[in-house]
Amino acid sequence: MMNKMIVGNLLYRPIRSLISVVAVALEVTLILLIVGLSLGMVNDSKQRQAGIGADVVVMPPGSSALVGLTGAPMPIKIGDVLAKLPHVAVVAPVVTQVSTNGALEVIAGIDLNSYEALGPFRFLQGGPFQGPNDVLIDDILAQAKHYHVGDHIEVLQNEFRVAGIVAPGKGARKFLPIKTLQDLNGSKDKASIFYLKLDNPANAEAVVNEIKQIPGMEKHVAYSMNYYLSMLTPNSYPGLGTFLKVVIGISVTIGFIVIFQAMYTAVMERTREIGILKSMGASKLYIVNVILRETLMLALGGIVLGILISLTARAGIAQKIPTIRVIVTGGWILKTTIIAIIGAMLGALYPAYRAAEKDPIEALAYE
Repeated sequence: MMNKMIVGNLLYRPIRSLISVVAVALEVTLILLIVGLSLGMVNDSKQRQAGIGADVVVMPPGSSALVGLTGAPMPIKIGDVLAKLPHVAVVAPVVTQVSTNGALEVIAGIDLNSYEALGPFRFLQGGPFQGPNDVLIDDILAQAKHYHVGDHIEVLQNEFRVAGIVAPGKGARKFLPIKTLQDLNGSKDKASIFYLKLDNPANAEAVVNEIKQIPGMEKHVAYSMNYYLSMLTPNSYPGLGTFLKVVIGISVTIGFIVIFQAMYTAVMERTREIGILKSMGASKLYIVNVILRETLMLALGGIVLGILISLTARAGIAQKIPTIRVIVTGGWILKTTIIAIIGAMLGALYPAYRAAEKDPIEALAYE
């Protein structure tokens, strides 16, 4: 009987109910898409770093865990010192440059021979650099921008020929010869990061300790690749963790305000109905239960709609912008569901309290 009354109340005011459902759906969609974009960015970076094939990474003192943010402050001769350490089989210097031309991206300047010694490129089209004005790009970027081998593209405000298209997952999406990028960003004989391949990955921690004992390199940042990858989380990106909390807070506030307004107005409009229920013996708990169950139904409807919108948006983004990944996990769907329900229930508490406190005689006399 109560369920029929609740459904009837919601259907009696379809526009208000629909607005409440859409508000909760907006809350859910905002959380899932913003978190999904953040997780996609972090996981994409992690997978591409893992695909390089290195066992140890060496960066300048005070470096961020994010490759590309440190410029190129290390002398490239450090590579010769690292190559002499026990267990080090390959040292690959890389220069990185952040570009914001159209989209934020990290461009890598590589010594092709040493970089491929870490783990070879898989060429899908074309081949290695043929000259200083050649660029390698990964297949995802090629598909997104419709690039082909032989095309001329702009990189750092200079024109380069696409020499090869490679399988994704090798660090960057664009690769230039290391000397070319050194000349472009004024870092001649410098490197941003050194990738080391060892005779046995199990020796990574021992090599990291040896690097920190080299005179002049005590403050350099050196990590085993396993440890480095474990640090690539949303919290490692400056301000990203705070940004996510703000987005979640705004989303919950939107749901709270809309549900509060909808349920408060509904209670005011149903004063006489509440009086009839109380005159028939309905307890305060019964009245509160009715209001909260209506709210729960609105919240669940909004949650389902929000999840469907988020999954549809993820598919659309993957189709239109393949370089951007959105990850919607079951864990975050569950978290978002809990957040939305709690926010909706909090918004309904005061209206439910007002309904339960109404005097039945005054309510019956209400016009």
